[in-house]
Amino acid sequence: MGMFKSEDVVVYEPVQNIDLSPDGGKTYLRANVQAPRMTGNLIRVFAWILELKYFGKLLVRLLIKLNLVKKLIADAELNEPPTYVPTHPWEELNEKDTVIIQPGSSPPEQVQEAVNCLPLRSEKVLNTQASFQRWTIQDYSRAYISRETTPLEVAKHFLAAVHETSSTFLRMSFFINYSSEDILKQATESTLRYEKGEPISVLDGVPIAVKDEIDCLPYPTTGGTKWLHKVRPCKSDASCVKLLRSCGALIVGKTNMHELGAGTSGINPHYGAARNPYDLNRISGGSSSGSATVVSAGLCPAALGVDGGGSVRLPASLCGVVGFKPTFGRVSHSGVLPLNWTVGMVGVLAGTVEDAFIVYAAISGNLLSPQAKSLSPKVDFPLLNSTDSIFNVKMATYEEWFNDCHDDIKRCCSQALDQLCEHYKWKTVELTIPEIEVMRLAHYTTIGSECSASLGAYLQKQDTKEIGCDVRAALCFYNGFTSKEYLNAQRLRNRHLHIYKEIFNKADIIVSPTTGVTAYPITDDAIKYGELDYVNGAALVRYMIAGNFLGLPAVTVPVGYDKMGLPIGLQFIGRPWSESTLIRIAYMMQNLCLSSYRKPQVFYNMLKSQE
Repeated sequence: MGMFKSEDVVVYEPVQNIDLSPDGGKTYLRANVQAPRMTGNLIRVFAWILELKYFGKLLVRLLIKLNLVKKLIADAELNEPPTYVPTHPWEELNEKDTVIIQPGSSPPEQVQEAVNCLPLRSEKVLNTQASFQRWTIQDYSRAYISRETTPLEVAKHFLAAVHETSSTFLRMSFFINYSSEDILKQATESTLRYEKGEPISVLDGVPIAVKDEIDCLPYPTTGGTKWLHKVRPCKSDASCVKLLRSCGALIVGKTNMHELGAGTSGINPHYGAARNPYDLNRISGGSSSGSATVVSAGLCPAALGVDGGGSVRLPASLCGVVGFKPTFGRVSHSGVLPLNWTVGMVGVLAGTVEDAFIVYAAISGNLLSPQAKSLSPKVDFPLLNSTDSIFNVKMATYEEWFNDCHDDIKRCCSQALDQLCEHYKWKTVELTIPEIEVMRLAHYTTIGSECSASLGAYLQKQDTKEIGCDVRAALCFYNGFTSKEYLNAQRLRNRHLHIYKEIFNKADIIVSPTTGVTAYPITDDAIKYGELDYVNGAALVRYMIAGNFLGLPAVTVPVGYDKMGLPIGLQFIGRPWSESTLIRIAYMMQNLCLSSYRKPQVFYNMLKSQE
């Protein structure tokens, strides 16, 4: 663990003394969550008890102690000073087969550069025996240019699909808000541009959805609540939305999310449970649940999410799509709800790695403030159309952590990793990644403290009846963290930044399953009040935390299914600013899995004329 006990006090050994070798003598600490699953009236009573002025606070502190936050964080001894923000100095990584994007390039120019890096779609289709393929951004663009369909026709298909998925029968709950009038207006303008032969970019007229944690006019930004938009009105588009609009993207509305991002299931008592397109009776994962489901169901080739604790990668994996989270600071966070300042990052959910790449190209590097521009590292894109593969890639794995998941996930991810190594002659580097559970608790302390600080003034005046019971309980825990716990969590952040820097001296990327479990069932008693399921929650975020707490880039790619036909994802975590390498590796992994991809139970073909 990189630590030892001294008279019942946990003492972390100096970070420079940590042995990362497989036989380093450290014990893998599994999550030992002390919290029963609660739904229905039980969760209502539990939330009420936690909110009691005296007894509630005592109970919160007891639960924090039982879940080892006090022992492993607050009362532990460690040498490192705190690091409050996971910023990384720019390093020249000398990545091969990349193109450097010129400073000051416009979003449409960056999107075109990304398209130039991609192989022709026709070549890809001819070279695979895939039984199911999603329409890509380039497919939309080609259909518009060839007049096989128009953005206006696609918008009408989209609105019909949203109406159908909102029916009593399906109850998919994809969106919190969308405007038929605004969507048709955008689509009409895009159609006219194509008629004149003047599309802005390959994204022109392509439907893109936005998580309701991101400002996007003409919609209020609810954060999955019934009240937040009343005290924090949306006055303009977030930076990432502005950049997409400048490329002509068709913004189609605000997607459902777990209330305040404070959960992993995607069950929202106000707007419904965003249901998994592969099985309508199972969760889609949170908190970017709606963004994952609209992509999975074919309504959009891509959507924006925000990843604070795996909130992009987690639902992407459960819904069988790609989830990509760049390095902290690579994409502007301006206009995103300030629920967590130092762990939340805008990310992309997409049907394919290529589409995640294109959307990333539109929103990356264009930081708005002069100071941000001067500090921003250069942007480079991978040449995915290069015939040369990356040679001598070393992928770090930690066996006990990798295998701490459902048997189907372990089998599927191990097979995918073996296939990748065999096909490209890459190597795995087995090592020990210490203090993983400690980092999860430090991250939870951080994200909870930041959420509590951000919303504190609003919540004091808020009627608890307008807040879901699961979120009420979560907020009680967030308010229960002490300053000592928060400060020591930031000291651990500094410590783990050093540990992971050393890991990346030994390997190019870290590989793991994306989640510890696949999508679990939605129960009727959870829909009305939400649910508390910290055991499944800990399993869902088991592999997520380094990406957020340490600001590292990460991507998940679908690699198979469990015995129930539910999707499984494999995750690649990279060193800071290594987005090009991650995109390339994810693309190569995707190509090896294409032939096994399955169509979801609920799927819509937006390019109907191409059926």
